[in-house]
Amino acid sequence: MPNLLWIRIAALYFPLLAAILAALAHPRSKRIFASCLLSILWTLPTLVLLQRVNLIMHWWSFSNITPALSGMPLELYIGWTILWGCVPILTFRRLSIPEVLIVFGALDLWLMPLCSPLLKLTGPQWLIGEAAAILLVLTPAYCLARWTLDNTHLPLRVALQATLSGLLFLFLLPELAFALRPTPSIDFVWHPLFRMPQPLLAGALQCVAIAALPGISAAQEFAQRGLGTPIPYDPPQRLVTSGIYRYCASPMQLSCTVVTFLWALALHNPWLIFAASIAAVYSAGIAHWDEGRDLGHRFGESWQRYRTAVPVWRFRWHPYHSGQPDRLYISRTCGQCSVIRQWIEAHNPIGLTLIDAEALPQGSIRRMRYHPADGTPPQGGLLAFARALEHINLYWAWCGMILRLPILHQALQLLLDFSGFGPRTIVSACAPIPSSQNKSGANIPTSRP
Repeated sequence: MPNLLWIRIAALYFPLLAAILAALAHPRSKRIFASCLLSILWTLPTLVLLQRVNLIMHWWSFSNITPALSGMPLELYIGWTILWGCVPILTFRRLSIPEVLIVFGALDLWLMPLCSPLLKLTGPQWLIGEAAAILLVLTPAYCLARWTLDNTHLPLRVALQATLSGLLFLFLLPELAFALRPTPSIDFVWHPLFRMPQPLLAGALQCVAIAALPGISAAQEFAQRGLGTPIPYDPPQRLVTSGIYRYCASPMQLSCTVVTFLWALALHNPWLIFAASIAAVYSAGIAHWDEGRDLGHRFGESWQRYRTAVPVWRFRWHPYHSGQPDRLYISRTCGQCSVIRQWIEAHNPIGLTLIDAEALPQGSIRRMRYHPADGTPPQGGLLAFARALEHINLYWAWCGMILRLPILHQALQLLLDFSGFGPRTIVSACAPIPSSQNKSGANIPTSRP
């Protein structure tokens, strides 16, 4: 059908031409490259995920043509990825994020009906699918790209990057592997996972979560202590040797490889085992060499000393520490805090100095507080305790990583506060601090009193 052929050509080459023209019209830089890369990487798995939901909700349907991915024609998939993943950040940088979303949402509302007969819309309910596409695909993709380009919203960027890693390795990679293996229907491809007995499925998912934890925690560490992200063009500004990095030099690569291998076993797919092997070879070869060269150039002797002491593809049992010890301000006279203090002291933490909270000015501290030696912001309450755990050994550091997970630590802290373990006033031998300085605790001494 000639009309269908021209629509397939336009679906691919119209966005591609728009992206090329936009790229030529703007100066190139590392940050714009990283922004486009992240936006495209977000769009790739989420469009397939959207199509999976569409197969259930029936917002639209595609012509039965090949090649296709999850029933979506490949030309439309690639074109849609370029149109939403690359063109927005290259063309409308001066507009606000809501304005860009409105522009490309309206553009999609105009283009979707024009794609018939390649794309057949199902009555007015396709508008619900369009809203879902904007929320799931366009909005996070553009926000991630824009925040990366502007170097803002670091915690949210890292959270989106961690989510992106999960989407790529746990969803898109299996979809691509399934596409290489003929199956009776596109609904059959995830059956190996869901046909497992419930206890075995729960155990498999827990193993994957445990293996993914070091990678997630490492990304957190990059944002909190390194003031950067795992993306090479947006790297940490400081050498990160805290958290899980006290025990392993490449927790992200190790976690990614192990998770992919476990996922391949759960899905009974040899292609994913091959992908895990490729990831391991790449991480141990090219990525390790490039990372070592970059870190050696930026951090010199500190990196060399760290790299000599901390292995890449296995964990130490005791934490690495070099330089000034971190400090934990914790009460000696408060009943609950004194019990926790005695427990920490009994485990002989490495690179951690415990200091009496009573030595601080009256009213300056109401929870235990952890002060990193590198000058990054202190953490209090449950987060301070979780940080102290990383100074003991790998087992307790693993527990600390769980306690520091986003959302979980806020929920646990709230539960502790309601259970009577909330903030309390410590009787101090020092003079009280002025009320204007009493809210944040920012004036707590940065050296041992």
